[in-house]
Amino acid sequence: MRNSTRSQVDPFIVMDVMEAARRAEAEGRHIIHMEVGQPGTPAPEGARTALAQAMEGDAMGYTVALGLPALRERIAGLYKSWYGLDISPERVVVTSGSSGAFILAFTALFDAGDRVGIGMPGYPSYRQILKALDLVPVEIETKAENRLQPVAQDLEGHDLQGLMVASPANPSGTMLDHAALAELIEAARAQGASFISDEIYHGIEYDSKAVSALEISDEVYVINSFSKYFSMTGWRVGWMVVPQDHVRTIERLAQNLFICPPHASQVAALAAMGCDEELQANLEVYKVNRQLMIDGLPKAGFDRIAPPDGAFYVYADVSHLTEDSRAFAAEILEKAGVAVTPGLDFDPKRGHGTIRFSYARATEDIREGLRRLAEFMAARSAGK
Repeated sequence: MRNSTRSQVDPFIVMDVMEAARRAEAEGRHIIHMEVGQPGTPAPEGARTALAQAMEGDAMGYTVALGLPALRERIAGLYKSWYGLDISPERVVVTSGSSGAFILAFTALFDAGDRVGIGMPGYPSYRQILKALDLVPVEIETKAENRLQPVAQDLEGHDLQGLMVASPANPSGTMLDHAALAELIEAARAQGASFISDEIYHGIEYDSKAVSALEISDEVYVINSFSKYFSMTGWRVGWMVVPQDHVRTIERLAQNLFICPPHASQVAALAAMGCDEELQANLEVYKVNRQLMIDGLPKAGFDRIAPPDGAFYVYADVSHLTEDSRAFAAEILEKAGVAVTPGLDFDPKRGHGTIRFSYARATEDIREGLRRLAEFMAARSAGK
């Protein structure tokens, strides 16, 4: 049978790196994981306990398509506590991870052939999901002086029907302040482009609080997830906040595409939102790890980095060390036992000269990874 042209998306390289690391571990090697954007901690204890209790008396059948009402209400409350916003629970849509939210948002907002702007470097699945939906990802090349975030002037001449931004961003960890985010929203509106804000790393910030697009406008789609701050990657549960007059459209799509988000994951997610003490303890680990990376990577020889504002990544310029980041990442895995992600995942044009390091794991893993990287780079330099 033939495959559709829509299906011919690029591989998600970080998943290939994970598989290579898994094979190395199966051979008995100890690998330090700096490749994947996944907390090393489990779902909060309260979430796991709540689910265990619920499973004793609940068949865990379908929920309504938009998600458990109690969870939607609790998510709306988060916008009050984090941003001082009064958001109606009716505007909250629980999804099968942020990936499910992207599919719903792109399907609801755009027709085949529509052009959607995404910043480069950026999360690779944006462009692949857009391509799979017969949409046109418009790669907006961001600049170092703008901390690898798009600015309003970058949109000129692109004829966009949509714009997707992320703050904190993956892979750079940089954030947009209120003024910069407002300028982008206005620039998109002036083009008649729908605005989508990926806020999956909110809650993981260091020196200042991330700004939500909902603080600026209600005429936006905001996407978030329990994967990162709430440490629930494999549970596949996220959410969207959409304009009130879009809710029924999203509901019809969700009914048909997904039926509902996973019931068990929703029960756990609701309980996780009450586990502040444990979640803040995780954040303190990221803070320590971030400083270790900022101090340790330059000592190891990766000195072209910028401190991230949020998330748990450092994006390094390694163009002076290699012209092939994928081969370089494979060499690091083979010789140092450290898994890292080549920048080609995030930027097909410039990513041959960049590497992303994740510091979401345990602090001792980060220390050991940095030690191995320093040893590897010293041996590599001596061999030249």
